[in-house]
Amino acid sequence: MSTHVIPAAKPLIGDDERAAVDRVMRTGVIAQGPEVAAFEGEFADHLVEGRSCVAVSSGTTGLHLGLLAAGIGPGDEVVVPSFTFAATANSVALTGATPVFADIDPRTFCLDPASVESVLTERTAAIMPVHLYGHPADMTALAELADRRGVQLFEDAAQAHGARWQGRRVGTFGTFAMFSLYPTKNMTSGEGGMVSCATPEIVRSVQLLRNQGMERRYENEVVGFNARMTDVHAAIGRVQLGKLDAWTEQRRANARFLSEHLENVVVPFVADGAEHVWHQYTIRVEGDRDAFAAALLTEHGVGSGVYYPIPNHELPSFGLTLDLPQTRSACDEVLSLPVHPALTPDDLERVAAAVNAVAKAGA
Repeated sequence: MSTHVIPAAKPLIGDDERAAVDRVMRTGVIAQGPEVAAFEGEFADHLVEGRSCVAVSSGTTGLHLGLLAAGIGPGDEVVVPSFTFAATANSVALTGATPVFADIDPRTFCLDPASVESVLTERTAAIMPVHLYGHPADMTALAELADRRGVQLFEDAAQAHGARWQGRRVGTFGTFAMFSLYPTKNMTSGEGGMVSCATPEIVRSVQLLRNQGMERRYENEVVGFNARMTDVHAAIGRVQLGKLDAWTEQRRANARFLSEHLENVVVPFVADGAEHVWHQYTIRVEGDRDAFAAALLTEHGVGSGVYYPIPNHELPSFGLTLDLPQTRSACDEVLSLPVHPALTPDDLERVAAAVNAVAKAGA
């Protein structure tokens, strides 16, 4: 086996980020302040066509506050995929509303509009697709469906910084959208989230909710949370934002290499009109996926990840029995390979060779 393990994900934190943190620490302004405001403006201009953005403490918090700001609460239903991280459904449940799970398109791993339509009821208040792995959901069909049925459209863009659908950036379709800034995402602020808002009313509501319900100190207008981002985190995010485009192009180049060189596995599909940002490069493995992943690591030193092995609706927190066949298949077969921009050409060669060897051996 080679001397080092190639990790499935690798946050890129360098001297620029450390210098930004030191700069903020020297000012003495550490909590939410001018760095957060600057980060919000720069993120808006760079990634969501100037839509106003509100920085918060995490991606999950961003979803929760966005839903509350959009008026979601007890008695409402929000349609979400079951094939995603639990935060998507959790955020709906935390408002008192009910997450309703729909199936996915087996090629893109994103919400299937036909399945969404099949689960709509008179209680449906919104549809919230996830742009999973960095591939945008079919926002044309979902927006048409939402408009026709008179429900709101939200976006979980946690993994999709800079992705586009039919030339339009994700994060600009819904009443609100959330981007995660967790360390393993395509860019990070150390921890945090960014909420892209369609209207001034949504902006102000999210701002109030993140700050104990206050716009002016001690004048609490609503019951809110402490969900603020610090200036330290914002300073990291501003540096990372400046590097995002180059990192995205490297991810795309890495994904192209893998798709051109992998054999005997199902490589990722990219829909017409989709501009993928490759948060994850996710193949399908027939047979024993977990043994395949173990062989990659133990025999070849190649890390991988399973995102996600259990459908959300089957988690103990929801405990539902539903017929979502494409979701079930994906949970059994998906395996995400290293695609991050820290990979060297030798690393990519190793990943491809390892996958082909394990696939050929029929692990």
